[in-house]
Amino acid sequence: MKGRKLLMIPGPIEFEPAVLAAMGAPTTSHVAPDFIEVFGQALERMRELFLAPDGQPFIVAGSGTLAMDLAGANLVEAGDKALVVNTGYFGDRYGDLLSRYGADVTHVRAPIGQRPSLSEVEAALKSDTYKLMTVTHVDTSTGVVTDVKALAQLARNYNVLIVVDGVCSIAGEELRMTEWGIDVALTASQKAVGTPPGLALVVAGPRAMEAFQARTSPAANYYADWANWLPIMKAYESRTPGYFGTPAVNLVAALNVSLGLILKEGVETGFERHRMLSRACRAGIQALGLGQVPVSEELAAVTMTAPRYPAGIDVPAFLGHVGAGGVILAGGLHPEIKGEYFRIGHMGPVSRGDILATLGAIEMALSSSGYEFDRGAGLAAAMAAFT
Repeated sequence: MKGRKLLMIPGPIEFEPAVLAAMGAPTTSHVAPDFIEVFGQALERMRELFLAPDGQPFIVAGSGTLAMDLAGANLVEAGDKALVVNTGYFGDRYGDLLSRYGADVTHVRAPIGQRPSLSEVEAALKSDTYKLMTVTHVDTSTGVVTDVKALAQLARNYNVLIVVDGVCSIAGEELRMTEWGIDVALTASQKAVGTPPGLALVVAGPRAMEAFQARTSPAANYYADWANWLPIMKAYESRTPGYFGTPAVNLVAALNVSLGLILKEGVETGFERHRMLSRACRAGIQALGLGQVPVSEELAAVTMTAPRYPAGIDVPAFLGHVGAGGVILAGGLHPEIKGEYFRIGHMGPVSRGDILATLGAIEMALSSSGYEFDRGAGLAAAMAAFT
């Protein structure tokens, strides 16, 4: 589309035309037979995407923060102890959220660009009796990825529920909910799942549902209470109508289309495609002489890249120059380093061409900013990574 810029931020992302077409279709009743079928399919497909055949999916109108709330409100009671594996802004947010429900929260932190070691997390688990542990799979403020598989094993070893904030990871980063023993995984529609903003997506495993059923007090959040939503999810999946709150009809239809496209590509194929795109993007950034917030390749997410600005660059002007090159990128988010880096999202239906266009716009912006570099180096490095 002429004049339209390529959106390459860590969500919302670019969406497939078929998904947008579903958004624009005439809105039907939330209890119409055709919509009941669509909602039921979307719930079933969520199990396939999350690799959670024994999981209970929830699709609720709201943001990724509501998805976090759906886990926190239903699993925490006043006085419960919670451990937050903190890699940035959204670890802080989860700690604040859990505190609102009366949890006694402990954070295991790492310097910016790093993640707590497994030994540090295990030491914290040994030091007290926790009910649950939250992990941000990819913290959008730093681009740092955590070792969810190993952390889930630790949680099992210490009989602690593990909640994975996968807002910036699910459908991009490898996550195997049932196989790895994850109790709750959550995301938002506008990230790698590839649907416009507005849906909180959660899958709860058997241990999480058992913990919920064993509560001694009702959930303190009425809208987020699984007691209200569980009968609705079960009704739609059994292809019968149900009502608690009106679902976002067009968003659910769009979600079902996007999930169908993801599953048609194949979950495993999608994981590898995201790894390939990430390798190429990081190779291009490195070839331009830019550092990254994650301090090593092992810590860098595959759904986004967080490059550091070169010294002496006009930070406010840089993103404007990128925009003039036809691409929209995001500035920094972490409050301690906000002006030191920018963020590139490469998740969902992102292509090789999108990565090359993004690197080209970055090269143009660097040149316009007076930064000296070997022009074309970023593009060449990305091409080499692709081939």
